[in-house]
Amino acid sequence: MKIIHLLLFIFISVTFISAQESSSESFFETFDHVRVKYKISGKGEACIFVPGGPGQGYPSFELLGGSSLEKNMQMIYMDQRGSGESGKSENYHLDAMVQDIEELRQHLKLDKVFLLAHSFGGIIAVNYAKKYPKHTKGLILANITLHFLNNESVKEQIEYGNSLLKQPNKAVPEDSLSGELSKISAALRKKRIGYKFLTEDIETIKQMDKIDSLHPRIIDFGMAVISKPKEFPEYYTDHAPITKDIHVPVLIITGKKDKAVGTQHYKTFQFPDQKVVSIDGGHLLYYEKNREFVNAVWNFISKHK
Repeated sequence: MKIIHLLLFIFISVTFISAQESSSESFFETFDHVRVKYKISGKGEACIFVPGGPGQGYPSFELLGGSSLEKNMQMIYMDQRGSGESGKSENYHLDAMVQDIEELRQHLKLDKVFLLAHSFGGIIAVNYAKKYPKHTKGLILANITLHFLNNESVKEQIEYGNSLLKQPNKAVPEDSLSGELSKISAALRKKRIGYKFLTEDIETIKQMDKIDSLHPRIIDFGMAVISKPKEFPEYYTDHAPITKDIHVPVLIITGKKDKAVGTQHYKTFQFPDQKVVSIDGGHLLYYEKNREFVNAVWNFISKHK
């Protein structure tokens, strides 16, 4: 949750893994000698999970509903370099994050995989599909952003924050949007309602924090991206335009009340083969609307085996 707080509070044609690997944790070493942790659970079509954050580890997704997917899918959870229990690196650029997914696919000897990305992880997953379409069976994009901290989403967050504070909304120059959101976020934190960007239920946040506290982790990747935006401009670029050139099946799951990435942001996506499922909930649909989330994913997987 610390990374999400940073984000908001500045605010093989059949891809099965062998039975002996149906439930296991391990590490593999990347091209530049970073130890990356992964876990495999379940049985079915292979699907690599790409966490959000930036830099959120995988346990909160897995243990707050993601594991429900394992009944019909082989879920491959991965702590990105500089996150969770994986090792630190001097290279957190987008190309390296994409290559780590490709090397995990090769390490597991899989021909094609589904990718399931949440939030910030969408940027990484979409760029993987663009670079490696022959190895991408499909994309499942849950509450993702393809333009980190974009103006339209920030404007929506400012308006929502003002409504929570019961103060009038006002026009804000575009070069002052981030400062205004930071000010509003500070006021919301003071009232202990800043979590509402993610969810309307404080108990959800408590559960996420509890899981995070039980799993030792580093947040080096997330801190690098958040604190050094000029060093990582690729994460602040609008990646939506490249979606029109990505010819793989895509499931977009969006929350009608998702103020973390914005309720309208998904409308900028232009995948030639995309299906949108809109769920009445916030940013953490995999937990709070688990049955609807899981059914949407399973329906998509069953049509694209």
